[in-house]
Amino acid sequence: MLSIDPKEVPVPQLHQYLLGAVGPRPIAFASTLDKEGRPNLSPFSFFNVFGSNPPILIFSPARRGRDNTVKHTYNNSKATGEVVINVVNYDLVQQVSLSSTEYAEGVNEFEKAGLTMLKSDIVKPFRVKESPVQFECRINEIVETGSEGGAGNLVICEVLKMHIREDILDEKGYIDQHKIDLVARMGGNWYTRAAPGMFEVPKPLQTLGIGIDAIAEEVRNSKYLSGNDLGKLGNVERLPTAEEVREFLRGNSQLSELVKSAGEEKLHLTAKEYLEKDDTATAWKILLAKNV
Repeated sequence: MLSIDPKEVPVPQLHQYLLGAVGPRPIAFASTLDKEGRPNLSPFSFFNVFGSNPPILIFSPARRGRDNTVKHTYNNSKATGEVVINVVNYDLVQQVSLSSTEYAEGVNEFEKAGLTMLKSDIVKPFRVKESPVQFECRINEIVETGSEGGAGNLVICEVLKMHIREDILDEKGYIDQHKIDLVARMGGNWYTRAAPGMFEVPKPLQTLGIGIDAIAEEVRNSKYLSGNDLGKLGNVERLPTAEEVREFLRGNSQLSELVKSAGEEKLHLTAKEYLEKDDTATAWKILLAKNV
């Protein structure tokens, strides 16, 4: 394994390692005004949400590693204390990339990227009309993490008003993760599109899972079940009873015959197939069938 001391590699190299390893990163498409009231628009992938009461977003227009200069968004944020953060979906990604060009101060990236300036309700910077969600924010604080090239500038933003396009909502009025079709940054020139690669992992907040340590050793040390498989098996509140397993086998003649004739490999691989379909209950009954 390659081991790196951050102090012993050049900043640009370290930057590439960090961006290649930490991702996907959501994109803050930040709209600001300079002291003269001229619009500026730029994307930042050092970004996330950090609270909901109050609602806090933080992004970082870091100091440039090559020459230790700061970005127009950073200067504008310090000067005016306001920003609109627009989220980036797949329909926007090429225009967002174009807006990241380092145009001269005062150049309007809305115009360069062919995007529409939409008047905000509370703050002065404009919203991006084409963005499916827009956050009007007051900047509460800017935390400078260093003074050398590559240092971050954490712009701590409090959301004063949100705007959500109604066509991305589901039947309950919440944001449909497929409809919003978000994109995120990876390392180098790479992006990722969330919707095609999304999958659900139930959060163990309402239940108390038995844990992987409670799984029998022959299952826990299986050659055929992965860590993800064991995680699903450990996220059940209780194991099926012997009677539940017997009843299951009586109603599933094909699996009953399999249990009678198959060895550990076949049973574990069959259980794995059900785990991949998120049918953990059936997977457990197959794994326990030999013992009833």
